[in-house]
Amino acid sequence: MKALSSHIGERPVGSEGNRKATEMFREELSFLGWNTQAQEFDAIDWKEDGAELSVNGESFEVFVSPYSLGCSVKAPIAEAESLEHLENGDFKDKIIFLHGEIAKEQLMPKNFVFYNPDHHRKIVSLLENSGAKAIVCATGKNASLAGGIYPFPLIEDGDFDIPSVYMTEEEGLKFLQNIGKKATLISNSERIPAKAFNITGKIGESDKKRIVITAHIDSKKGSPGAIDNATGIVIQLLLAEWLKDYSGDKQIEIVALNGEDYYSVPGQMKYIETNKDSFDNILLNINIDGPGYKAGETAFSFFNIYEEMHEKALKVIREFSGIVEGPQWPQGDHSIFVQNGVPALAITSKWLLDNHDQDITHTEKDNISNVDFSQLVDVSLALNSFIRSI
Repeated sequence: MKALSSHIGERPVGSEGNRKATEMFREELSFLGWNTQAQEFDAIDWKEDGAELSVNGESFEVFVSPYSLGCSVKAPIAEAESLEHLENGDFKDKIIFLHGEIAKEQLMPKNFVFYNPDHHRKIVSLLENSGAKAIVCATGKNASLAGGIYPFPLIEDGDFDIPSVYMTEEEGLKFLQNIGKKATLISNSERIPAKAFNITGKIGESDKKRIVITAHIDSKKGSPGAIDNATGIVIQLLLAEWLKDYSGDKQIEIVALNGEDYYSVPGQMKYIETNKDSFDNILLNINIDGPGYKAGETAFSFFNIYEEMHEKALKVIREFSGIVEGPQWPQGDHSIFVQNGVPALAITSKWLLDNHDQDITHTEKDNISNVDFSQLVDVSLALNSFIRSI
């Protein structure tokens, strides 16, 4: 936990910290006797050095949208607070100011395949065809889509090429008074081509009957990613130790997926590409994402699981007072498997499911002080018992 969330710290895909984390994970699995592989894929590292926005000498506090291109622009401001305004407005060679209803939830990246509502795609298409020079967004808080950060970046997409910045709703109210005036926006932002890796460890005989245990190893830029998701990686390593003597007729596969907190989920896409013809060999996916928060229990949530397997899991849960059956939730890597017909068990902190307005995940507050280490041990022991029972 210290190595991942304190010494390495932030681990966005393509960064040096991300590479250190995947190298460490592979070394630990190899040391425990697992057969390891690294799946390489292309990614973008991203660096920014702030942004400045001003109108007639008045400055406004803004933040660079993750993975945005940089810019130096002076242009009139035009506003849009609804899809209708965006459809009917004249934004050519202007700075678009998005606020109100249209900025209530983070837009899905244009090439994100797992969840991309029609109205998100429509907004992105209208922006790309608007002829605008830059975009300024005023946003609030939306923990279910953007984590605990305030304000959240409306646009977080390395495939979207109009430079953008974002600000608080309070700052937006002041900026709104300047519609029609010329604003100057200077944003210092750079995309850097990079490589990144999924790490897989395997043990056991038949790859025709697999149990796949996943957790994402990346974190948001600026976040130590302790609960999201160093705790999941630590549980995987504990399991790797408990299971190193496994000699059953199934194959156990531990996968550190790399990209759950990244706009294009490249590690997940690489895993799907590699396994596109073998998902029917997977008996169960166990996805660990966000366990170990110091308040509350750990939630085990089940998706399309067989009755006999479900009963075995419940029997194990009853042995641990800190583990409960939880509701289904879609925002995790188990969705990859569920969408391909694979039964899944998703594990997270019940506190995260109960507190949708939390301000910890995806922020600098997600540090090691929030972790209950005894929960990590209990979850790993419970999963060891459950896996051996099936």
